[in-house]
Amino acid sequence: MSQRHSLLYGIAAVKCPRCREGNMFPEGTLYSTKFADMHEYCPCCGQSFEPEPGYYYGAMYVSFAINVAIFLVSLAVLYQFVEEVTVAMMMGVVAVVVIGLLPIIFRLSRALWINIFIRYEGPCSQIPKKVH
Repeated sequence: MSQRHSLLYGIAAVKCPRCREGNMFPEGTLYSTKFADMHEYCPCCGQSFEPEPGYYYGAMYVSFAINVAIFLVSLAVLYQFVEEVTVAMMMGVVAVVVIGLLPIIFRLSRALWINIFIRYEGPCSQIPKKVH
């Protein structure tokens, strides 16, 4: 399996879990008001990106875990550089970091969630295209 078709690549690049080639989100929308807009189907293999209504509710737990990790890393960094860490300082740093990373966290949590349930089948040219 090539580096381009690895699980980590597919999640980090927010690619279709079935073929790892098609984009889950439209190009150029990461830091725009349309960062949450998602393709309905994979443009390459036809995989549905919302297999059932409410499918991504579970991705909220993934997002929560990522945000907890950000909080812990921010706290560790603050303790390294600041003599006394206050609650206000911690809240400010976390708010800035989490809001700044919101589009990335949103997309990564969805990519992680869908990759739990939909398995890689191979390159787009070697698997049958799903018809909707």
